This record gives sequence, structure tokens and C-alpha cells, in this order.
Amino acid sequence: MKVLVTDKVSEKGVTVLQQEFDVDIKNSLSPEELLEIIPQYDALVVRSETKVTKAVLEVAANLKVIGRAGVGVDNIDVPAATAKGVIVLNAPDGNTIAATEHTMAMMLSLARNIPQAYRSMKEGKWERGKFMGVEMREKVLGVVGLGRIGSGVAKRSLAMDMKVIAYDPFITAERAKDLGIELVELDGIFARADFITFHLPLTPETRGLVNKEVFAKMKKGVRLVQCARGGIIDEEALVEAVKEGIVAGAAIDVFAKEPVDPENPLFALDNVIFTPHLGASTKEAQVNVAVDVAEGVATALRGEPVMTAVNMPPVPAVVMKFIQPYLRLVEKMGTLAVNLADGRINNIEVTYNGEISEVDTKMLTLAAVKGVLNPMLQESVNYVSAQSVAKSRGIVVKEVKSKETQNFANLITLCVVTDKGEHKVAGTLFGQQEARIVAIDAYRVDARPKGCLLISPHTDRPGIIGRVGNILGDNNININSMQVGRSEELGQQLMVLGVDTLIPDDVLTRIKQVEGILGGKVVNFNGLSD
Repeated sequence: MKVLVTDKVSEKGVTVLQQEFDVDIKNSLSPEELLEIIPQYDALVVRSETKVTKAVLEVAANLKVIGRAGVGVDNIDVPAATAKGVIVLNAPDGNTIAATEHTMAMMLSLARNIPQAYRSMKEGKWERGKFMGVEMREKVLGVVGLGRIGSGVAKRSLAMDMKVIAYDPFITAERAKDLGIELVELDGIFARADFITFHLPLTPETRGLVNKEVFAKMKKGVRLVQCARGGIIDEEALVEAVKEGIVAGAAIDVFAKEPVDPENPLFALDNVIFTPHLGASTKEAQVNVAVDVAEGVATALRGEPVMTAVNMPPVPAVVMKFIQPYLRLVEKMGTLAVNLADGRINNIEVTYNGEISEVDTKMLTLAAVKGVLNPMLQESVNYVSAQSVAKSRGIVVKEVKSKETQNFANLITLCVVTDKGEHKVAGTLFGQQEARIVAIDAYRVDARPKGCLLISPHTDRPGIIGRVGNILGDNNININSMQVGRSEELGQQLMVLGVDTLIPDDVLTRIKQVEGILGGKVVNFNGLSD
């Protein structure tokens, strides 16, 4: 078999591949050159420079696996690869230590004003009094996101005698206790933390997570460390928070736009320090990701299970043909359920009724878990890792099967149990292709899981839906669909409104204040394939 390496990766990774396969190294190929030569290769190894587009995949007649020497796969058309049966894998662990240590370096530099003092001395000055720092010992560190990197930062900070509090809805209280960490809500971190470090993915929900309103909640004199993804912190709001004295300093490695505009107003602030996205830039990390991805590619070419696959692993064709349409449905059901849920998740139970109960549904259950976990985790959860990620957070995953049809030929019910209650979402396919949500908790509905949905329980009386519609209309938010489900048991109704754009927090707050409205959640399915 033949392997093509098109970006610069460590020689140690190339050596791993050369032990079993013919390897060609062709860096800096143009898109046209890649299209011309890709048909002869069984595997492709890239970093971030090479763009593996749908057009490339369409002509890649022999391609079986694409390996990304790094974490993100934004430069690879993963849906197109999946449709062609091409495995896409990455190296999610290779740069964990590098990113963890860089976060610690940024935090220490921020506490002791090291970059500013260095610059002053380079200018021939001796300004000891100007760069008075603070100790980290006994300070409260707030960690937002306890994935691989967040947990690593927490562990090292505890060793420095910091008090660590954390927010992560996918870590159980028992697991946090084992780590020596106190779990709190986001507002608890903002109110108590002396230092805050962010370790979240950039999603529609986390973009602009730290904004003007959030800065107003923070403890005065807080110091922020941002080595996760650019865009999580509103940079304009950060500038104002620094000027107002709310934020004593910030250390930033990632930006909303990269490379950074030299005129970025953050650069005018002496108590904000920067690095140019160096979190994964160590010699060891580059070797680690190259070796990890090479071993994954070799495993895939041998036809063995790949633990770092970011798309669907191979399944028997007959099973795939049956479950394929349900994979998208159950992932969206997971996304819906986790958006409705409050508290920390303890259990995920998936019940299969009808004909579907007679086939192997493990892949569907993993898709449901993937849908539950992905909206809030920094690392991407895939079909292979979903089970282990859930287990590491103390979440119990269970399948239940019954041939009883319950008015549908096939019905899937997902139940998410938290320490504050549970939420159920039931779904099926109409015509074996069209996904439908047919129940939410005690309410019978008929909703398409696509775009953005406003889901709001309310008392069963006239006028409420109209008032909600007026609020949306006043804010130029168009309603494209509407469903109302009734619960005879509760004597309440549930409105499910499809809208063209995300509903801002202030508009959602106004909706919740309407008399008779009993709550409201916005669920964003954009980014999930239909």
C-alpha cells in the first residue's frame, strides 16, 4: 500500500509508516497537483496546510484513511470522507502536555509580570517596583472545562497550593472529588476565582461566552488565561474590563482572528500578555502527534479498529444500510436532551422499540452519547471515544430493547438523568428518511430537528404563544415552524418554534418573563448534518 505525506511532519512518524508501506513525501502541493496524484494512494497524512476537499475525495479511488497530525480536522471534509467510507483520524493526545504546560507558563508569567519586566530590561531600565507580582499559592483558580488539558492544569495548580474550582457539566461530583476539585456553576467561578483558565471548544454556544455581562459578574482583580480557542472571550469587552480594573491582567494565546491585526486594541494594554498560538508548539508534541497519527494510519490500513477515528468506524454493509438514517437522528436527540437538562449528567439510557431493536444498535447508542457530550467538551467526541469519554466522567450508558412498537414501526427514546431530574426525547423516521422528534418529556410533538428551536413549556391558556411571537418579531427573528404539544397529565403545553437565527440571551429572558411561560431553552442544530 502507498502513503502520501503532503505536510511537514516529524521524521519519526514517517519512519513508523516506512516500516510497512511505501511512503512518498510531497510537501507544498498545489490543489491541482494533489488532485492529479491522489488516486494512486491508500492513505494521506496531512497537518493543517493541505486542504482535503470533497473534490479530492471524489477522485481518491483507493483512499482508505486520512491522518491529521494534530487535533483539529477543519481542513478535511469529514462528511465527504465518511460518505466514501474513508476513515479520518487525528492525534488528540499528542499535544495535551504541551498545551497544559503552556497554560501554566502563561499563568505564571501573568502573575509575575515576566514579559513586561523582560521588555523593560531590554530597554536598559531597572524597574523593580513597577512589576510587583502576586503569588499563586492559596489563590482560587477557576477551570472552565475539565477535559484532558483542563484536568492537567488543575492537577498542576493543586501542586502549587492553589484552591481549584471548576465548571464542567460532564464531570460527576464523585470524579471531581477524586481529583481534589470543587465543582461549581459558571457564575460561581466568575464570583470567586482569582485566576480563570478556559478549556472549551469553540461552538455557537461558547462563542462570546465571556462578554460584557459576564465581566460584570467577575471578582475585581481577576486574571484570565486563554489558551483554548479564539472567540470564547469577547476581545472588545475584555479591553473595557481591563481598563475598568475588573480584570487585573490577561494571558492570551489564541484570538478570534489569526494572524492578529497589529492594530488590535489589546496590544495597547500593558497588563495583557500574548503568544502567537504556541499551545501545541513543542518539539515533543510535534513528534508525538506525528507518531500517533502514523500508528493510527498503519492500524487502519491493516483493517483493525482505530481508536482515534473522528468519523464512523467500519460496520457491516447490511447493518449500515439500516441504521444510517438513524445516526443523524439520535445524535440530534442527544444534543436536544443535553440542552434541556440542568445539573450534572449521571446516566444516559437509550431505548429501542420495534424492528430496530433486533439489529446491533451499539453504533446508534454511541451516536446518542456523542450528541450529548459534544456541545460542551473541548475535545471532539467521536463514535470510538464516546463510551470511554462518558465512563471517564462517571456517566453510565445503558441500552434497553423491546419489540413493542408503541404506535411506530421504530421508535428511539433517549433519557438523560442528572442530579436535578431527567429529560426524555423520542424520535423516529418518517418514510425511513425524514427525522422527527415525536415526544419531549410528557409532551407529544412532531418537530424536525434542524436549524434553531425554541422550546418552552407554558400554561394551557390563550394568548401566550402570540406574545412570544410578538417578542420575536420585534427583534427581527423569523419563525419558520411551530409545534404545540399538550400534556393532559400536567395540564400544560409545550411550544416548539423553529427560528431562522439564534435567539439572543436578552430576548430569551424577555420570553421567560411572559406570564404563563414556565421556562425556555434554545437548541442549535446548525453544524449537525441533516
